[in-house]
Amino acid sequence: MNVSQRIIAVQSPIIPTVADLIRANPGTISLGLGMVYYGPPREALERVIGFDQHKYGPVYGTLELLDTIASKLRSENGIDVSKELRVVVTAGGNMAFVNALLAIADPGDEIILNGPYYFNHEMAVRMANCRPVIVPTDELYQLQPALISEAITPRTRAVVTISPNNPTGAVYPEADLREVNELCRARRIYHISDEAYEYFTYGGARHFSPGSLGGEHTISLFSLSKAYGFASWRIGYMTIAESLFESIKKIQDTILICPSLISQVAAVGAMNAGRAYCMDHLRTLSEMRESVREALEGVGDFCVVPPTDGTFYYLIKLDTDMHPLCLVERLVREYGVAAIPGNAFGMEGCSLRVSYGALNKETADEGMHRLVQGVRRILRRPGRFCHGIRRQPPLALPNGKTRG
Repeated sequence: MNVSQRIIAVQSPIIPTVADLIRANPGTISLGLGMVYYGPPREALERVIGFDQHKYGPVYGTLELLDTIASKLRSENGIDVSKELRVVVTAGGNMAFVNALLAIADPGDEIILNGPYYFNHEMAVRMANCRPVIVPTDELYQLQPALISEAITPRTRAVVTISPNNPTGAVYPEADLREVNELCRARRIYHISDEAYEYFTYGGARHFSPGSLGGEHTISLFSLSKAYGFASWRIGYMTIAESLFESIKKIQDTILICPSLISQVAAVGAMNAGRAYCMDHLRTLSEMRESVREALEGVGDFCVVPPTDGTFYYLIKLDTDMHPLCLVERLVREYGVAAIPGNAFGMEGCSLRVSYGALNKETADEGMHRLVQGVRRILRRPGRFCHGIRRQPPLALPNGKTRG
């Protein structure tokens, strides 16, 4: 029987691949999960006690949650929800991105992703029969607006930015986001701003929402999964121009019908607890971040660790010709620690995304000890043992060429 060649050409999701390795090697500490160690606030759980609504809800979200989101957007992001701007509640941030993509692009259109990219974004672009155009960031993983401008063609429909960034941890300065947003406005394309990690910044770094600049060309994506420990509840939301509202409703009604009502009830409670709930946990994550950075100094002769100002990731570049998935497999089998190979994010060479957000400090410290020990020993004697390497599809570059 026929199988879609379009889907076969999409890279396999890396998180389940690494999860299979971990399950096959009990006792492995995962430094790969993009989640937080804490769960939802008490206010969220209390609201769902006695929930007894079992009918479909509105496609775009309940009025109570929409009002709560609108208030948050005004006070925290400087985004004014009005007749020209609509909010749609989604089943997580990934669904918000797919909604946006299907609403603005046709097969063969181009979507600019800044590399390293979030792998689910690249996968979604290919599934929609569109072409991902990868524009590299600089050596500190910061945007290069001039290169973005050069990559725009008549088929370009959007530029995607993620700040704070997954997988790099970079936080883009307001000036750069303003420049990209103005570029999109002037060229009459969309700026899709993914802000799932908006609360996770450190030191002097500050999050900026391009949607605060106004204009129908900005699509902003948000998620409760990280800030409120809400991953399994699957609630995100997006802000869109009124002109896209009917299209988004068609897409969401077909795929989802409506976001889970019990999750939306819990989301109101979580957002009423507010940003302060995340800030309490951010102090712990900040301490863990410093411990991870100090541990990575132990392999400084083997790798480059660009600085991060946000999220709970480090994307480290390793001085080796070893395939990154081979390194991950050996780390799991021989040292009981897992990370995510950087080629899943479009990185060339050998790199790893290290995540500490899902662990308590003691476990994270032990995981980093194993990682550092493993990297030092493996890269001193690389060997050839490795299973399960699959070639990733070629990546589209601004000059029209590809790289594997």
